[in-house]
Parts: sequence; C-alpha cells; structure tokens
Amino acid sequence: MTVFAGQMAIPDSVVPGRSTDVLASISGAPRLSITVHNDMKAVERVWRQLEADPWNSMHQAFNWCYAWVQTHDSPVAIVEGKIDGVPAFILPLEIESHAMVRTAQFIGSAFTNYNSGLFTADFRRQARHLPMSTLSHQLAQALTGRADLVRLTHVPLDWRDERHPFSDFNSVRNPNSAFQVRLGTDMEATIAPLNAKARRKKFRSQVRKMDAVGGFEHVRATSPGDKTALLDTFFRQKAARFAAQGLPNVFQAAETQAFFHMALEMDRGGNDVPLEMHALRLKGEHSGKIAAIAGLSRKGDHVICQFGSIDDTFMPEASPGELLFWLMIERAALTGAAVFDFGIGDQDYKRRWCRNPTEHHDLMIAITPVGRLAEWLFKGMTRAKAGIKNNATLYSTLQRIRALGSKNPAAVVPISDEQ
Repeated sequence: MTVFAGQMAIPDSVVPGRSTDVLASISGAPRLSITVHNDMKAVERVWRQLEADPWNSMHQAFNWCYAWVQTHDSPVAIVEGKIDGVPAFILPLEIESHAMVRTAQFIGSAFTNYNSGLFTADFRRQARHLPMSTLSHQLAQALTGRADLVRLTHVPLDWRDERHPFSDFNSVRNPNSAFQVRLGTDMEATIAPLNAKARRKKFRSQVRKMDAVGGFEHVRATSPGDKTALLDTFFRQKAARFAAQGLPNVFQAAETQAFFHMALEMDRGGNDVPLEMHALRLKGEHSGKIAAIAGLSRKGDHVICQFGSIDDTFMPEASPGELLFWLMIERAALTGAAVFDFGIGDQDYKRRWCRNPTEHHDLMIAITPVGRLAEWLFKGMTRAKAGIKNNATLYSTLQRIRALGSKNPAAVVPISDEQ
C-alpha cells in the first residue's frame, strides 16, 4: 500500500511504500490524500458505497472488477482519494505490461463499454474549483514505481448532465462513440421519436416471418444451467462470426470466458445485475435453435448490452438480432429503465435506434519518460484510427482487404470494434 498526502495547491513528492502527511495550509486549501491499495477488499466498504451512486459506471462496480481480478493475473492498483480525510473517489486500476511499458488502466478495460471511475457527488461538484494539474501530478506521484503511464479509456466527459471531474486532464477523443436510446414507459413511448410507424411495420414483418416457420420465444436465462449453456453458445457463435469476418476472436482466451462465467454467477436477483443472458429461441421446424444472443448488464435505470451474436444460418431474412433487441428494449422500458445502452462501436443497427452518440475520450497521465513516449504513440494511433473511420472510401477499402484476407485472420489488422 502506498499513501500520499498533499495540499491541492502544493504538490509533494512521495516515496512508494512510505506514508507522508502534509498539513493543510493556513489559507484553508483542501488536503488531498491518495492511497494505492494492492487488495480490492481493503476498500470494499467505501467502494460499495460509491458504486451505489447512479452516475458511476457499473464497470467500476466491485463485483464486476472482482470477477476480472479473480480470473486474470495483472496486479491491481486501487487508487483511493480523500479530501480532508473524507472519501472522494476510487480509481480501480490494474497494471498491464506490454512492450516494456507499464500502463495503469481501469480493471477489465478490454471489455468495458464506458468508464467513469467512482466519485462522490460532493467531489464531482467541487472538482471544477480544484487545480487539475496538481491532482494529476499527485496521481502520478502516487503511482510512481508501479506504472509508466495512466491511461483511462472510454470516458464520457459529459454524462447524465454532469461534467466528468477529470475532464481537464490531458486527453484524446476515442474513435468509438457509444450509442444509447432513451426509454419511455412502454415501447410505444420509446419509439415515438424514432419513426414509430416504420419501426412497428418492420417488427410485425419480422414476427410474421418467424411465425411462418413455427414461431419463437424470448428467453431470459434464470437457472445456472441455462445461463452457462447460453453463454457457451454465444462463445461458439461469436467465434464463427469473427472467423467469417477475418477478425481475431477477442473472446477466445480461457481467462476471458472464465470472467464472463463468474460475472454471470454474481447475479443475486433484483434489478442490479452484473450480467444476464437473453436469447431468441426458435420453435417449429428449427425448434430449440438459438438465432440470436445478447448479454446485458443493469445498474439502476441503465441497461447496457455487453455483447451480442447471431447464427445467420437460421432465419437471417427475419433479422433475428434486431428482433431480439426490440424485445430486450421493450422489457427494459416496462421494468422501469430509462436508458438502453448499445455500447461502444459504430454499427448501422445502433444508429437506427440512437440519434445522438456519446463521445468518449481517453485520459492520460505520463509518469516516466517511457510513459511520455507511450502517450505520444497512443495518441497518434488513436487519431490515425479515427481518421480511417471518418474517411468512408479508405475505411471501405480496408474492410474489403480484410475480407479478402479472412483465411489468414492474424495477418489482417482489425478495424471493427464489434463485440
């Protein structure tokens, strides 16, 4: 555990592993203390209090992070910030080492759809009056010896009508936005602003096509056996989908699959659910076949689609994936949710539901010279990727090249962020 304390106006150095204490100035400037923990459970009580705030992302919830840490080997650095001794924020970080660079990032960043960190409402209100350059310096000092670079990805700078408290940190816009649809009290109220007539017509057409071959049912897995079976079916469907597209399978690693299985097991009922499985199961001549699958998480009134897949050998003309989304959105509206989040990544079906994507940014704090070089490289790569995606001709060309190289996925640079 590393503890660092200092006045917000006057940054002080820190020796990793040693506690320092600096008294607040006579002027009454707030004193920030930062503690870096090696064990999540050391701050579990405060963590669970902070995660109850609806503003904070469910991806930084204790159970979600705990499932990742239990199934992966990366060391953690749980950053706890206090203002004048009162809890202010927690940043659940893990240290990933790659190409001689140690990066402190949100736990499980590879499979998070948006990140916020965990902040008290008081700190979020006060943050605009605090010197962010001093705060970033103190964060860097607290993590000295552990990381070369702090890189917090997929952070919306504006969320739920509030500005992110770290919005003035050094950042670059992420090339991928997130897509959400605001929910009404029922499906009619939800689709009213979205060309309701056309949407109802398409939905009825999909249902008729399904009914013509025996019908379908919307399945929400509740028993441990059904949850496991649907998740394993998703892994198989997604592997086939990635192979057909010439993309590496991001769900292939055993530890990744173990993480999602553990997240499923942490569902204790109620509206707040780390992960639940939904599917479109066919009846009639294709009885029992799973045409589409999705994994959803819910925190309060916010439902997030974590992943999805389809089996395009069964009724592709009925667009089973889109039909499943209709059913899940309808259920979310009827159970009191206010937002259905399709997650990051630009897909046509998302744009048909969402008119105003949410921009994400990557926040960075370089700690060492190696970290400064890595920050420069990350920013360059991010901007290059954004340039490719914003150039329709170039993006289309690269997609065709990728398709041609699908027999050798490892030789193809993935452009899509489909999950």
